[in-house]
Amino acid sequence: MKFGPASPREAIGGVTVHTLRQGSLVLKKGTTIGAAEAEALEKAGVREIVVVRLEQGDVSEDVAAAGIAQAVAGDGVNVERAFTGRSNLFAGRAGVLVIDRAAVDRINGVDEAITLATLPAFKPVVEGEMIATVKLIPFGVDGKLRDAAVAVSGKDTLRVAPYIIRKVGIVSTLLPGLSPKVIDKTLRVTAERLAPAGAEIIAERRVPHDEVALAASIRELLGLGAELVIVFGASAIADRRDVIPAALAGIGGKVEHFGMPVDPGNLLLIGNAGGVPVLGAPGCARSPVENGFDWVLMRLLAGIKVTRADLTAMGVGGLLMEIVTRGQPRSAPDPEGNRNVSAIVLAAGRSTRMGGPNKLLAELNGKKLVRIVAEQVLASRASEVIVVTGHQAELVEQALAGLHVKFVRNPEFAGGLASSVRAGIAAVSDKADGAIVCLGDMPLIDAQLIDRLIDAFEPDRGHLITVPVAEGRRGNPVLWSRRFFTELMTLDGDVGARHLIAKHAEAVTEVPVEGESAFLDIDTPQGLEAARQG
Repeated sequence: MKFGPASPREAIGGVTVHTLRQGSLVLKKGTTIGAAEAEALEKAGVREIVVVRLEQGDVSEDVAAAGIAQAVAGDGVNVERAFTGRSNLFAGRAGVLVIDRAAVDRINGVDEAITLATLPAFKPVVEGEMIATVKLIPFGVDGKLRDAAVAVSGKDTLRVAPYIIRKVGIVSTLLPGLSPKVIDKTLRVTAERLAPAGAEIIAERRVPHDEVALAASIRELLGLGAELVIVFGASAIADRRDVIPAALAGIGGKVEHFGMPVDPGNLLLIGNAGGVPVLGAPGCARSPVENGFDWVLMRLLAGIKVTRADLTAMGVGGLLMEIVTRGQPRSAPDPEGNRNVSAIVLAAGRSTRMGGPNKLLAELNGKKLVRIVAEQVLASRASEVIVVTGHQAELVEQALAGLHVKFVRNPEFAGGLASSVRAGIAAVSDKADGAIVCLGDMPLIDAQLIDRLIDAFEPDRGHLITVPVAEGRRGNPVLWSRRFFTELMTLDGDVGARHLIAKHAEAVTEVPVEGESAFLDIDTPQGLEAARQG
């Protein structure tokens, strides 16, 4: 691959290495120089531009990224079309992400030009969640490097193991002082843990904290068809000779391992009876907060054997100090319990599906579309309103003249929605607890809906993302806790943050809405006409 400066005419056929701005001329990084671009460069007075050219035997960044992504994608993994040297991989179904760590290391060791990044191994994922990305550093590589990376990728380097266990039996042991409410809560929490895997509690038993009674209940649940049995002891397991392991042994079962280097979750017991896994749950499993019990449970639900070696390998990263849903004190508590929430209105898009006109400047009932949205956001309890502009920024800003909004221009607006989200998040006040991201082309969004999302936003209770929902569909706008700002700043391309909502499902609170207010956006001339007639 050739890399270096060239005159505009000599650069024809090459790809720009940097974004170039000269007067009114803007050439983005990655642009292929043709005759028209060369002429524009000459007219702008540009004498030299840095470009790269592929040589014989080279492959482009997109071709290389796509080839490697297809090679590593195993069962249950979908590959997105490569763009700007990146090919993203997504879960094709709900399940547990299984990774061949050695294969990933081999691929990353081929050459510095080739990178493969993944989510943590054995992470529970939902359908559509991004699980890995292949990124080529240069604009192209020697085809032999691409072939080498493909060659060292093992079969199913990445796969999603589907959940296969559906029937779970629960036994709770009893001692004086243990409230029935504690057991009721434990069952609710456990049912919620099982739900993403499509599993359910088929039967539950409450028996004295006694070896004989417990053994009889485990045997009964197995006879009812339980594919997994979980025992919640009234007292924590203290030894392999304690009540729960003794009861398991009493029915011919086996204790495979007791204890794990994960905190919370140390006192977990894993065994089996007649080939059915049996878990002695640690006390922390009564809490909905993530702990070592979750790590083992989800693997078992996906039919993944959890060995002693697997458990002992969990020590690195096993200190679960910060869970995203764990409440944290606020820097400046509001005595009335109100939240300081900023609002971001995305108004930078090019309206490509409109066939020319800027949809945000179209009028509905005598008002421009973007002004309708901005006025509703201003009428809400949002503490500040940030409007991100880009395409025809001056005209959009003129349409909002007189409104108390903060304008932020996104010079990268042509790169897609993600760049505008990043620009908006970067402008949010340091005092804000979160930000609600609104689309500038949704005329039915009103202040009441925005306020309902703010009301449902309770960081101290783990309600960190609030979304409107109707008949199972999630719409817009979406309110994000500040805890997710770092991840929002990593978004790329013309996609939103749907995968982050899936990734942090435990932090999502759904707000029921009626009608189309959270779903109707104006993208086409037909849509605009329908809105005018409606």
